[in-house]
Amino acid sequence: GMLVHKDLAENFLPQASKKLVAAGVELRGCERSCALVPEIKQASDDDWGTEFLELKMIVKVVDDMDEAIRYIDQYGSQHTEVIVTNSYVNGQRFLREVDASAVMINASTRFNDGGEFGLGAEIGISTTKLHAYGPMGLEELTTRKFIVYGEGEVRA
Repeated sequence: GMLVHKDLAENFLPQASKKLVAAGVELRGCERSCALVPEIKQASDDDWGTEFLELKMIVKVVDDMDEAIRYIDQYGSQHTEVIVTNSYVNGQRFLREVDASAVMINASTRFNDGGEFGLGAEIGISTTKLHAYGPMGLEELTTRKFIVYGEGEVRA
């Protein structure tokens, strides 16, 4: 989804929506976003938090960072979250407070990839925190077995 601060929405949303619609993306949104852009369809209750797995996107106008972070806490996938900002303070707050396997500032979500993070071939993705979180390479899919040979030694 795309969350847009209320102070930017009037100028940003029509421009962004035009490009997204031209690329074949169906936009669904809140009342405020629909009022600004006629191409945005009113989101249903089931749309919020849905991972569409197709060219559809939720658009929401938010009042502030608190509302954006609450939305992400409630509806985010814990996979990848991005903030686009020129505010160092807001970017750092986003990094601290948003819970996802990759949290980014001014970067594409496509960077959350095992190869990009130096894990080698990406074998899977985990949105749980036990035992791997985020892209998983071969190391995350293996376990250890410790073997100890002794001749009666004891731990001191």
